[in-house]
Amino acid sequence: MDQDSPVLFSRRGALAVATLNLPKALNALNLQMIDLLSTQLDAWAEDDDIAAVWIEGRGDKALCAGGDVVALYQQSTSYGEVPDYRYTTDFFSREYRLDYKIHTYAKPIVVWGGGIVMGGGIGIMAGASHRIVTETTRMAMPEITIGLFPDVGGSWFLNRMPGRLGLFLGLSGAQFNGADALFAGMADRIIAQDQRESVLQSLSVLDFVADCTVNHQLVGDCLKELELSPLQRPESALREHYDQIQQLTDFSTLPEVCAAVTTYQGVDKWLQRAAATLAGGSPLTPWIVWEQLRRARHLSLADVFRMELNLAVNLCASGHFKEGVRALLIDKDRAPKWQPASLGEMNSQQVADCFVGPWDSDHPLIDL
Repeated sequence: MDQDSPVLFSRRGALAVATLNLPKALNALNLQMIDLLSTQLDAWAEDDDIAAVWIEGRGDKALCAGGDVVALYQQSTSYGEVPDYRYTTDFFSREYRLDYKIHTYAKPIVVWGGGIVMGGGIGIMAGASHRIVTETTRMAMPEITIGLFPDVGGSWFLNRMPGRLGLFLGLSGAQFNGADALFAGMADRIIAQDQRESVLQSLSVLDFVADCTVNHQLVGDCLKELELSPLQRPESALREHYDQIQQLTDFSTLPEVCAAVTTYQGVDKWLQRAAATLAGGSPLTPWIVWEQLRRARHLSLADVFRMELNLAVNLCASGHFKEGVRALLIDKDRAPKWQPASLGEMNSQQVADCFVGPWDSDHPLIDL
């Protein structure tokens, strides 16, 4: 394997290892990486000598900090321009196919989620059968800052968090740690960051068999033995703030929820950051989050990804994504000029249109 490849593949006995290999870019996911990983997962699925898969990011800073936002920015549409959906349809279709494949993979997939895990990284991690976090884990779905929405299956996993944590995290982009991920159902085990090699070694010498169900149990039991005790884990902000989050989101309309969060007057810095992020974010994203969670409540996983593809390409064509990325990552003035500028100026038809696919032919993910 070419050591300059953006994804490295290796084997340890019956354990196959995939390493995202762009550490300087915090292993941000581009199309080449998506295709390499997807193709290799297909090959490993058919290989009787492979019993389980391990996915990690090179270095200790990140599993994956998100998708290739700059490439998407270059192919997205400014306010008032005629949209071209080809690149965004291609990118998100391939990414969501990979995420769906991980969710539905028969063999155990273990994902080491140390460091930063955001956006596309959460997409890789969320569907794995065994999701490991560490004391260094920092997760978030911060798409509100760039006029996108919590995708990569967010409609599925945010709806399955306790109470209204999913709604709060989708609206606020709040960061959360490994202990939070356990509490929210986004991780299965928390293991010390410096134990990665030990975990890999322990998994590689398991007595795997031909039965995937048994192998899932073997992996699960192995990881349980290596987990940090409750006293060794970081504090969980989501657990600590759970009742307050429930109170702030306990309204029947989106404007009421947003008003409650953004006017938070307390001294808690974590909630202050959440309020500021929501207040400065895209006025379209909160409406999308509210509606995507409502619509997805009883959808299948495949239908979730089909709905999210509609949303992704339409938001990239709306002008909001282009403006959000410009302000945050291109010009870095952190002063997005949203059109319209406020939540109340968005109309319901603009939101509803985002859920309608722009393609004349069959849906690109019709075969999921």
